[in-house]
Amino acid sequence: METLVWIVHIIVAVAVIALVLLQHGKGADMGAAFGSGSSGSLFGSTGSANFLSRSTAVLATLFFLTSLALAFFALQQHKPAASVLDRAAVPAAAPAAPAAPSEPAESRAADIPQ
Repeated sequence: METLVWIVHIIVAVAVIALVLLQHGKGADMGAAFGSGSSGSLFGSTGSANFLSRSTAVLATLFFLTSLALAFFALQQHKPAASVLDRAAVPAAAPAAPAAPSEPAESRAADIPQ
């Protein structure tokens, strides 16, 4: 199933790239507005969505859905044992008690020069 989603994801990605490159840019009619041709408005005529823009919207939605599906598959395969917060909540092992001194405390006090 994951392989099928990967194949669809790659095909949709290439199709979105192709459709975006085929479309006419919104800024392309700026020259027409300032005397080099005729245009419906200052920033170009904006009519209803044509086939290319609708197809791009559908493919972008498919790309989004396949991305979510791939993220879901990745989450199912690599479940972490414990999160960082879970590990921080567990108290660390208590350090070992220091070893008892081999000499009595009085003999060490005698070694200190006064």
